[in-house]
Amino acid sequence: MKYFLALIYLSLLLFASACQPAAPICPPDSITYISDSSQFSASSSPDQSPLPGQVEINGKSMSVDDVIHGPLCDSQWSGTIYVACDLQIIEWQEDPTFLKECSLSIEPGTVVYVAAHNDDPYYKGCSCHTGEDPQ
Repeated sequence: MKYFLALIYLSLLLFASACQPAAPICPPDSITYISDSSQFSASSSPDQSPLPGQVEINGKSMSVDDVIHGPLCDSQWSGTIYVACDLQIIEWQEDPTFLKECSLSIEPGTVVYVAAHNDDPYYKGCSCHTGEDPQ
């Protein structure tokens, strides 16, 4: 009987440990918060062409059309986009609508994977960060 109870206890322990949330993909302090969009790094130009690449998402290597680093403003995205951890975004007070003042255009059908959201895919743009309803 003792072995049976020990087996049940061990099974419950293993089951409970499997339910723990995944460790965050982005290290702490990887995102830079800017108080004003005019302070964005001059090294990022809106004329920059997309940088296709390979990223690892959920343990699988995936081809993407562009890997985004630095500021999120002044861009046009299409295809499959990966937003990396090393971002510059406008800081906010209450609602995270840091894209509201940006000129970020996301073409219909674009899939955006966001490292800061544990590589979750988004299929209808970034409406939670613009304050707009998804279409």
